[in-house]
Amino acid sequence: MVFQDDGKAMRVLVGISGASGAMYGVRVLEVLASKPDVEVHLIITPSAGAIVEDETGRDIGEVADLADKFWDDGRMESPLASGSFPVDAMAVVPCSVSTVAKIASGVGDTLLTRAAAVSLKERRRLVVVAREMPLSTIDLRNLTTLSEAGAVVAVASPPFYTGPGTVEDMVDLVAGRVITLMGLDPGPLLRRYEP
Repeated sequence: MVFQDDGKAMRVLVGISGASGAMYGVRVLEVLASKPDVEVHLIITPSAGAIVEDETGRDIGEVADLADKFWDDGRMESPLASGSFPVDAMAVVPCSVSTVAKIASGVGDTLLTRAAAVSLKERRRLVVVAREMPLSTIDLRNLTTLSEAGAVVAVASPPFYTGPGTVEDMVDLVAGRVITLMGLDPGPLLRRYEP
């Protein structure tokens, strides 16, 4: 069980934006769904919908069922758009560089970018898993801005010291790291470095 200091279950938000690497976000959701004392909210951007289906072979409804609550990215009246609705951790995985740019410049024109802005202004844990290569100087500046504002910037780069044998192993390693950065136990997904 995962509890806050006050004994309440954790509430987390996962955003999946329109970048390749949707399988990372889906795997994070699968693990979070197995944690009964974590309330999971999910936003999938419209551009991410087709990518999720293409890269994972799963339809949006099936992925949405992994969360306790699925929110339309255009639903700005959602409680996620307000600082008065406490969310303990948010991860945008994968996070397109376009979404990075919006968050870094304070553009909250969708529920996902507004929720990220709320996480920053409320000094809540925000993990941004950038998924792009190479990165332009503009992308690097935007990621630096997010880091300076308090976000944790992670790149979808699996380690190889654990000897991953499959793509799924590599996805698990990144997903495990994201879950750890959210402040949760990743279970067996994350293998620690042992020389």
